[in-house]
Amino acid sequence: MGCGDVPGGAAAVAPPPPAAPARGSPGGRVSLPGGRCRAGSVSSQIFNQHNAEAPNLEQAFHRMAPMEPNLDHDLSWFLLPSYWAKMVVALISFLCFANSYDGDFVFDDSEAIINNKDLRAETPLGDLWYHDFWGSKLSSNTSHKSYRPLTVLTFRINYLFAGGFYPVGFHVINIILHCTISVLMVDVFSILLGGLQFSNKGRRLNLAPKSSLLAALLFAVHPVHTECVAGIVGRADLLCALFFLLSFLGYCKAFRENKEGHTFSVFWVLVSVVLGAIAMLCKEQGITILGLNAVFDALVINKINLLELIRKLLYKDKALENAGLLRKGLLFRITLLMCGGASILYIRWRIMGTGPPAFTEVDNPASFADSLFVRAINYNYYYSLNAWLLLCPWWLCFDWSMGCIPLIKSVSDWRIIALAALWFCLIGLICQALCSEDSHKRRILTLGLGFLIIPFLPASNLFFRVGFVVAERVIYLPSIGYCILFTYGFSLLSKQAKKKKILAVAVLGILLINVVRCALRSSQWRSEEQLFRSALSVCPLNAKVHYNVGKNLADKGNQSAAIKYYREAVRLNPKYVHAMNNLGNILKERNELHEAEELLSLAVQIQPDFAAAWMNLGIVQNSLRRFEEAEQSYWTAIKHRKKYPDCYYNLGRLYADLNRHIDALNAWRNATVLKPEHSLAWNNMIILLDNTGNLAQAEAVGREALELIPNDHSLMFSLANVLGKSQKYKESEALFLKAIKANPNAASYHGNLAVLYHRWGNLDLAKKHYEVSLKLDPMAPGTKENYNLLRRKLEQLQKKGGA
Repeated sequence: MGCGDVPGGAAAVAPPPPAAPARGSPGGRVSLPGGRCRAGSVSSQIFNQHNAEAPNLEQAFHRMAPMEPNLDHDLSWFLLPSYWAKMVVALISFLCFANSYDGDFVFDDSEAIINNKDLRAETPLGDLWYHDFWGSKLSSNTSHKSYRPLTVLTFRINYLFAGGFYPVGFHVINIILHCTISVLMVDVFSILLGGLQFSNKGRRLNLAPKSSLLAALLFAVHPVHTECVAGIVGRADLLCALFFLLSFLGYCKAFRENKEGHTFSVFWVLVSVVLGAIAMLCKEQGITILGLNAVFDALVINKINLLELIRKLLYKDKALENAGLLRKGLLFRITLLMCGGASILYIRWRIMGTGPPAFTEVDNPASFADSLFVRAINYNYYYSLNAWLLLCPWWLCFDWSMGCIPLIKSVSDWRIIALAALWFCLIGLICQALCSEDSHKRRILTLGLGFLIIPFLPASNLFFRVGFVVAERVIYLPSIGYCILFTYGFSLLSKQAKKKKILAVAVLGILLINVVRCALRSSQWRSEEQLFRSALSVCPLNAKVHYNVGKNLADKGNQSAAIKYYREAVRLNPKYVHAMNNLGNILKERNELHEAEELLSLAVQIQPDFAAAWMNLGIVQNSLRRFEEAEQSYWTAIKHRKKYPDCYYNLGRLYADLNRHIDALNAWRNATVLKPEHSLAWNNMIILLDNTGNLAQAEAVGREALELIPNDHSLMFSLANVLGKSQKYKESEALFLKAIKANPNAASYHGNLAVLYHRWGNLDLAKKHYEVSLKLDPMAPGTKENYNLLRRKLEQLQKKGGA
């Protein structure tokens, strides 16, 4: 078969006359737009035409087939040089989310960052590879199996450079990452929408500058991305997307002709696999890029008509043998991708173990439904909600679980219409992608659907249960496919519209609305109060929303308002044990002990291994003077959470109330062993030993505590009291003064220092500090009596001096 022939019997296009040799091209290579082929004629080029049967890859690299329709031809949009297009995209993406730079740590940031020990310098770096995203061991039964060590590593670097938990640095990195990704999208969309082609010098050409700019702008300003950018834990999605795109661009580089004239580079295919592995180490979705690279290879590089290929496979057409798949290297490259992907998944499986993640029914109620029909119909409804968030991202919520989306249990539910509409649209698009005679349309629709669906598969519940109902963060990558389909649809409308400027203004309006929505939504992510309250109107049936609003109010000291929201959370979800626990705590502090006991007892009845509720129940029972029950509750809490220093501390207080001093000291010692910085436990040990006359032991414990927590003024104060009683006045004075410097408004610090001076004989200094103490707290117990004693003594001294 000649160079210009089309395998499979398709008619070859008649070639125009050959072009003149390109000036300055090395070796005098010639670009031939027709069907003739010469050895060494043209630099590596992949074209964006898609005939039903394409020539083999060697020919594709050395000839230019007839140009297919250009997506930009009828598009009424701005045409900018590549550099300026990227600058515009970067600037607009920055403007969308800039106001989130000084936001707080909100929602999941507390667990993933503030409470995550993997961020601290004392945790060995090697532990990151055996811990999940939240800092728990992957082997733990409570682990969510979210294996993202590279994301945690960037958090750790942020923490070290900032010198602590200062959110500004974390937010700035997220904004920069989104801007970088948006800029890369210009190149990615130029390939997906315009095809892959290189110049004689090996530079990739942008054949769709207008449509790639529009698609990149749509991606940059999509409000559904706010959670990933403004929420710090969204960095997992951002880093995953960054290496996901780099893997795709690296794979495209494999088809640039090298100096040896090879049609593709194995090196760049392997680089793509490595970048895909890095993407997966940032977030699980990253592995899907290997599948998308294979789809791109088949559709764009090899120009395979999927429907025609299926027909040949079904009918065992001998023409399939002439398709040249082996010669083109497609099977070899797909084998590399499959082997790489399998190796990555195997290593991940070895590290994580075989145990599934632990989720509860409230996290994903549909996955716990007994009926396969209920599960299937609700999964599909969730897909339709994700699609709606891409189309109309106005109702956004930080959490969609816990009753936010009630289960569909019968076909009479009107929400069935939503999933019917979704599948009607999807089937229509799939039919066009497979059956259209327009190869250009087939390619773009298939790529658009591929980028929409494949990255979403890990979150689809099809392969394993996920811990959410709907999550805006997981559609960061699938939004690429949405942008492709939107841009293609806009180009079709532009082709048909008579007044193209009106259509362009409408799209500009959509972009502007999205920019405003991004800015508004970013401001809501700046603080937990705004974030949680914004969800009340979107998901009023979500018990977790009411719980979080209540928790935020309780943290600010507004207990009355917090009680209202906690009660609503329990009403919406009668099995919400965390809401019961927090409500019970507030009622305990307000001395409403009997209702608190009822709530906490119900919580541990619903979830018997809820250690915190058992401990709080013990505190309430202790307050009700039911000491045996309290002790049993404390030990039950410790049984379910072996390393529970706060529970040991409260157990020690119980033993102290019962005058079981040895048991109290042992309990507090256990608390300090588990948590060396547990100041309250150290203080109680010092005070108990002091009160029982064991001054030497109290001094030793105090010194040990100060070595571990050298800046704790309460420990300085307790040890200073012990040293004063031991008549070590100078050292006691130094500690008192240091404690007062750290906390100058503590009346007891001044009062006890005055007592020290009183004993020591420094009466003027004693008088000064008594007066300061009484000024800070006129009702300070004992201070007024001591001050009056000192005044009488000074008066007697004055009389003696006068006599």
